[in-house]
Amino acid sequence: MMMVTGLCALTIGFIFDGPLWLLGLVIVVWGVSVIGDSARFSAAVTELAARRFVGTPLSVRLGLGFALTVLAIWLPPPVADLLGWRWALLILAPGPFAGMAAMLLLRRTPAAVGMAAGKL
Repeated sequence: MMMVTGLCALTIGFIFDGPLWLLGLVIVVWGVSVIGDSARFSAAVTELAARRFVGTPLSVRLGLGFALTVLAIWLPPPVADLLGWRWALLILAPGPFAGMAAMLLLRRTPAAVGMAAGKL
């Protein structure tokens, strides 16, 4: 899901002036895929955190997720003033790719065996 989200952010500027149906398709795919990103991190936290304290790291993760969402909503308009809307959403692409890198690093840790019942 994170790769799809990142690819949508990378391609939206290139199809900005293209067919409306294609732009709409990318927007819909982006909207659906971005929802799945959050669930991956929440699942990782709930499966890897100490059972006694799972609420605290989950609350921190959710708070950071909401803060990132606010930033993702707030930042594109000023960037659009500088670059135009065609390229403003490109600034959202690094986030999903950083998330993918973090999940790949997590998979290499011994704790990852605890995720998905060791089927990760």
